Amino acid sequence: MDAVRLIRVGRHALAQSQAPLDILTEAWQAQALTQAIGGMLAMKGPPELRGEAQGLCEAGGRGCGTIDWSTLCAGGSSVPGFPAGQPPELRPRAAQLVEIADARGALVGLGALLGEVGIALVGVACASDEEGFYWQTIEAIDAADESNDRVRGLLRRLTMWEHGRLQGAAHDSAAGPS
Repeated sequence: MDAVRLIRVGRHALAQSQAPLDILTEAWQAQALTQAIGGMLAMKGPPELRGEAQGLCEAGGRGCGTIDWSTLCAGGSSVPGFPAGQPPELRPRAAQLVEIADARGALVGLGALLGEVGIALVGVACASDEEGFYWQTIEAIDAADESNDRVRGLLRRLTMWEHGRLQGAAHDSAAGPS
């Protein structure tokens, strides 16, 4: 599935999420998608973007690790919608990523998704009565913000790369045939 389509699916799933666990799960899904998009751009994207893309991949990986499902499961969690004693069945949607047909569109959409994740997580943190859950949510907010910073950096780099390519093409056409 294309990155832009997966991002749309993620944004829709997040918008439908009501319970804190569902929102945390969608935050995890967004970070897994961040990792996959960064990894694919690092491997197949323009060489000038690969370093930044690798940083995005790593930030997404760190973001996936901010939620300690085993702690949330232990001893009858008080998190609404969370079955005590067992973590949710997490299968990353990102595993369906097969291409990034529109790098700019994917990065803009991913930035929007990560922003929405951050806002949703702030609501979860504010409503949390359990300290451990609260701090995990704060860590997930920080991770979404870091990933979003990486997306913005990659968009800046992409803009510079595209501008340089256009400048080079204009220079080549102005020089005429040799």
